[in-house]
Amino acid sequence: MTEENKEPKKIDLAEAMRLKLQQKKQNQTANKQNPGTPNNTKALKSQNVKKPNNQRRRTGGS
Repeated sequence: MTEENKEPKKIDLAEAMRLKLQQKKQNQTANKQNPGTPNNTKALKSQNVKKPNNQRRRTGGS
């Protein structure tokens, strides 16, 4: 129970990136073992909601 245990350990950027990459690899291997669980997929949206470009009509084009 010293003062060192109370404060979070400071790490440099390289170590943080290494830990993040290691965590990402572990998540990927876990997903391969459990393929039934989706990983943050977005629902597909229809692309037919775009309005037509009527610039030629507005400007009296040729």
